[in-house]
Amino acid sequence: MNATTVTKSLAAGLAAAILLLSGPTAVTPVFAQSAAKGASGLPLPRFVSLKARRVNLRIGPSRDYAVEWLYTRSGIPMEIIQEYDHWRRVRDPDGTEGWIHKSLLTGDRTAVIAPWKRGEKQVYVLLREKPQLGAQLTAKLEPGVVIKIAECNGKWCRGEVQGTKGWVAQDEIWGAYPGEAFR
Repeated sequence: MNATTVTKSLAAGLAAAILLLSGPTAVTPVFAQSAAKGASGLPLPRFVSLKARRVNLRIGPSRDYAVEWLYTRSGIPMEIIQEYDHWRRVRDPDGTEGWIHKSLLTGDRTAVIAPWKRGEKQVYVLLREKPQLGAQLTAKLEPGVVIKIAECNGKWCRGEVQGTKGWVAQDEIWGAYPGEAFR
């Protein structure tokens, strides 16, 4: 084996290691929308929201598994990360993971305003009339507020909070992937 062969082998091994280590958490926005498909035929991961007002988050994909958490509000966004039969493994805005029956989820899109900023004093995310920085303000939203999302263009999302409509910067919400566009 000469030095060139050793170098090529090392480069190939390094490339393979990088691919293995990148895993699903390093998915780029393009892959996030077209990556794996679940048993339902829909892409994984993807965002949905809670349909029901009371939803049990279980530690496994069956009613036989213990309830780890109880959600008491509909509309909370969830990220589906795995599917098994009629069960969906989800992640909530705080990073908690568990299993929810698919009948308790809806494809309606919602998002949480900057959950990573909760607890900071006098921090607001701005809702604007148009999808641009200088546009007129329609509301100042506190971190943790849930917004119904109608569409995203990759940089801005149009939504509604308690009857007030407007656009929010896509990087200020949890409920749409970076660069994701939909209507």
